[in-house]
Amino acid sequence: MDTMTRTCLGATEEELREFCGVVGVFGDDRAAEKVYLGLYALQHRGQESAGIAAADGRRVDVHRGTGLVWSVFKDPAVMPRLSGSAAIGHNRYSTTGSTGLDNAQPIVVQCNLGTIAAAHNGTIVNAGELRRRMEEEGSIFKTTTDSEIVMHLIAKSKRRSFEEKIADALSQLDGAYCFLFLTPDRLIAARDPYGFRPLCLGERDGSPVVASESCALDIMGAQYVRGIEPGEILFIDRNEHFSAFLPPAGRKAFCVFEYIYFSRPDSIIFGEKVDKARRFLGRELAREAPVEADVVIGVPDSANTAALGYARQSGIPFDFGLIRNHYVGRTFIAPHQDERDLDVKVKFNPVVGIIKDKRVVLVEDSIVRGTTLRQIVQLIRNAGAAAVHVRVSAPPIRFPCFYGIDIPDEAHLIAASQSVEEIRRHMGADTLAYLSVEGMLRAVPAPGDQCTACFTGDYPTPRPETFRKDQFDGNK
Repeated sequence: MDTMTRTCLGATEEELREFCGVVGVFGDDRAAEKVYLGLYALQHRGQESAGIAAADGRRVDVHRGTGLVWSVFKDPAVMPRLSGSAAIGHNRYSTTGSTGLDNAQPIVVQCNLGTIAAAHNGTIVNAGELRRRMEEEGSIFKTTTDSEIVMHLIAKSKRRSFEEKIADALSQLDGAYCFLFLTPDRLIAARDPYGFRPLCLGERDGSPVVASESCALDIMGAQYVRGIEPGEILFIDRNEHFSAFLPPAGRKAFCVFEYIYFSRPDSIIFGEKVDKARRFLGRELAREAPVEADVVIGVPDSANTAALGYARQSGIPFDFGLIRNHYVGRTFIAPHQDERDLDVKVKFNPVVGIIKDKRVVLVEDSIVRGTTLRQIVQLIRNAGAAAVHVRVSAPPIRFPCFYGIDIPDEAHLIAASQSVEEIRRHMGADTLAYLSVEGMLRAVPAPGDQCTACFTGDYPTPRPETFRKDQFDGNK
């Protein structure tokens, strides 16, 4: 994907970062170990920190650290300390602010309700406003995450029952969230009323499992049951499982970028298989933007499935013309300013035997700034391609996202200021075509329930003009 940062594993300065991932297990004597496996499956959603909180009916213990899952839990003494039959876990990527250990999750607080741990995926748009109000009222914050704000809202709620306090706190939030809360004897899962982020429910040997994507259920040996509904708060304890619902939003707003790029292709999100949606995106792209060519290749890895769909619809053979180096560390920096293209050369290598003297259709899932894709086009030309036709399985990104994707403001989006022809010339491609918004929506289920704000400017909520990504530390 042509996107934008360097701090993720193997990312270039152009790459979008993934969301956070959350996992929860209840009623399993080895709950923390199951959550650990789930976090491995969701590593793509966050690579800055990881953590697990476990409960044994009396207390909640937590271990967190910066880095990938394996490095955070490599000490063999850690897992035995996370005993109990319930646990939640979190992989973190911050959409804003600092990335230190203080902001790693799950966060654990002691309050008038006892011990509560929380893991969050999303961005709370009104977090700055809520935080300022609470600080004026005397609240003291330990982190800069928007997630901690919710813990204060729960503790300060005047409602009587714990369930009512959770609902009261969540009802004050604007934006995108999937929360997992853990107490010594209870697990709570919640999804915002718009349903921006995916969250699913599974079951393993009678034990409930909750995760951002179904691929986490697979590695734990759990069966997919259903998606958590928008606005649903699912309460789980040893005696019962029941749901409460927040007031409905005016519409549903599932992030269509989850289908296009972020989720793993082997996952089920929003009730649909990601692989299936990406193939349909590629097929629609081939219908809308045909071209005479000899081979179709994808920019690995996220665009491969769309490229396969394009190839099958067009009848042009698909092949692996670019190989991605999965072992590029996060610290790779080109030694000189004029060698920044080494980022791409180290990360991707063209297969000359597939590309040389061929008219190549290069399928990418999206373009943000255009710099990385421009370098990839040049790599393919240098490998001897007779022509390079770029096809993008998403519409042009012209507007920022306020709901959890690190899409920058319009000033940094190439499609916000340049025409398709200008972008083509910038990248050095022979032709360039994007999938239309209409074609994208034909390819995904429930088209009327998708959030397309970054493509159309049609925000599900009033556009937060005062929102600044540096005012607090949101969590994807």
